[in-house]
Amino acid sequence: DVQLVESGGGSVQAGGSLRLSCAASGYTVSSTRMGWFRQAPGKEREGVACIGRDGITMYSDSVKGRFTISKDNAMNTLYLQMDSLRSEDAALYYCTASSDYWGQGTQVTVS
Repeated sequence: DVQLVESGGGSVQAGGSLRLSCAASGYTVSSTRMGWFRQAPGKEREGVACIGRDGITMYSDSVKGRFTISKDNAMNTLYLQMDSLRSEDAALYYCTASSDYWGQGTQVTVS
């Protein structure tokens, strides 16, 4: 079975940083495009960042320059470094593998 397990969420003050992790099992993060999405209450799920098999990254305009997506193929883990957090970044963050598999999410709160 494929499992994606996010961690690293929490509560932080505006301007602070968090690093999210997504540990994959039954799936190889190097084999496909991996990404992070988020969903805030009352809003639609939105794409935040993705990283291709070749390591090329893409970001939504709202996080560009503040968030960094990366992966450790040896650890089979996806990361999202989030800096300069804003109140509008508060959401449930999900990782996904090719949009076929999804984790349960990790909550980020910014006060």
